[in-house]
Amino acid sequence: MRIERLSIFAACILASASFGFAQSGALNVPAQVTAGAAFSIPTSGSGKATLYIVGPGQALRRDVDLGTPVQLDAGVLFNAGRYVVILTGAASDTAQLEVTPAPQPATIAFLAKPSRLPVGLRNGISGAAYLFDSYHNLVLAPVPVTFTLTNQSSPAQTRTVTSSNGVAWIELNSAEKEGKAKFVAHSGGVETTRIIQQVPGDPCRLTMSAKPNGKAVELQTEPIRDCSGNPVPDGTIVTFTETWNGTQTTADVPIKQDIARVEMPAHPGAVISVASGVVAGNEIRVGGRP
Repeated sequence: MRIERLSIFAACILASASFGFAQSGALNVPAQVTAGAAFSIPTSGSGKATLYIVGPGQALRRDVDLGTPVQLDAGVLFNAGRYVVILTGAASDTAQLEVTPAPQPATIAFLAKPSRLPVGLRNGISGAAYLFDSYHNLVLAPVPVTFTLTNQSSPAQTRTVTSSNGVAWIELNSAEKEGKAKFVAHSGGVETTRIIQQVPGDPCRLTMSAKPNGKAVELQTEPIRDCSGNPVPDGTIVTFTETWNGTQTTADVPIKQDIARVEMPAHPGAVISVASGVVAGNEIRVGGRP
């Protein structure tokens, strides 16, 4: 197949060089056809000729009885772009043919990112929809694309955007509550879905309490939530820092069941603080008031 196409292409080059693209009026090529559509090319004159059609990724050859239209079936020319049509034999002629994408998409390539993000982020979710016809040509005509982001605990967000050069894109907020969100791009009768995992954000506030235990002090935080009230995931690190007599002792503790617990030495007068990421909590003085 590759050898045949190369030979057709070489023949077209030779034909175009020999005839210098002279127009004899033997061809009546339509200025434009839709990719994959059936169409015909009327010819005039009499005798035998050969028709070549060369374009993006395609090269066709047809034997022609002049005076009879050349029929091209549906699906024959499917790559969008500009083609050269050359007639050689009893009559010679050249013309150009524009093959355009279908005006409506048959498939949508939908890119949504990130796949996982914290709740409550403004414009934190982005989506880009690439529109293709049934022959994988990018649909260049402006087409409305509707993006919908739904989450069980929040109202749906819906935006309609008109595509430009085959692409439509959007930015949406992540929900206030954790959970999976369904992100859909829809145009005409075609839709594509992506799933976005929305997780709790960073701790919003930290409060700890202390309980003496012999020569140690037991420290425990209240249930840790993000700023939307979602429990911060287990495994998130909370750092306890004890400052005493010019020295510091730290303990990194993962949250378990919404709470972080640790036991530290009970040095009289020591100051113990708590933090997670950039969020700082209260301080407690050992042997004194918090």
